[in-house]
Amino acid sequence: MMKIGLETRELMKKAVKFHGHTCPGVAIGVLVAKYILDHGNDFSIDEELVAVVENDNCSVDGIQALLGTTFGKGNLIHLDYGKNNFTFYNRTNEKAVKLSLKPSSLVDRELSREKRIEKLLSSNPEDFFKIEKVPFNPPQMAQIHDSIVCDRCGDPTMSTRIREYNNKKLCIPCFEIMNK
Repeated sequence: MMKIGLETRELMKKAVKFHGHTCPGVAIGVLVAKYILDHGNDFSIDEELVAVVENDNCSVDGIQALLGTTFGKGNLIHLDYGKNNFTFYNRTNEKAVKLSLKPSSLVDRELSREKRIEKLLSSNPEDFFKIEKVPFNPPQMAQIHDSIVCDRCGDPTMSTRIREYNNKKLCIPCFEIMNK
């Protein structure tokens, strides 16, 4: 096992400040983000870098904090697959890479939490992830849509999320209630 470098410690501090506590999940996100930063990518001010994540666990907070990919900017896309897979698209250089956690790299649960974090942060990403170049096919740029007031609850709702039901314009929750 390698020693945890100063840069990695600083990245972990920043990720923990965003996430709220230290845990192996955040360490996974730090390891992913460090790989992305070390391979020609920068913190995303706008939508230059897009992250497509296949889980909603703590690792995603590390990625958001360190890479600037967020739901609000539209450059963080969540696919609810429950997998530790992370695909990144760099719109500037038109390159894409996918990191997938290897089954063999699940950190031994018998190790203490601190030891698991240390093991992750002191390792090379290649030790834990299958890393592969993928075709450059990023999601669309974020779109701004008008809001339409739901005829049932009165909430302004993004037009692309409005559903028609009995000549009424409904938000998704109201549509689901009315369509039962």
